[in-house]
Amino acid sequence: MNPIRLAKNWINYRRTMSELGNLSQQTLNDIGITRYEIRNIASRSFR
Repeated sequence: MNPIRLAKNWINYRRTMSELGNLSQQTLNDIGITRYEIRNIASRSFR
């Protein structure tokens, strides 16, 4: 993987972690995500 793509993926990972992490527990429940799953969901953007 080239360094530019790696950097873009890392930015997407951090952005996803931040955005999902800032949601309230009620909002996460509404969309069917637990706090435990946030890292796994964000890691999909890093692959």
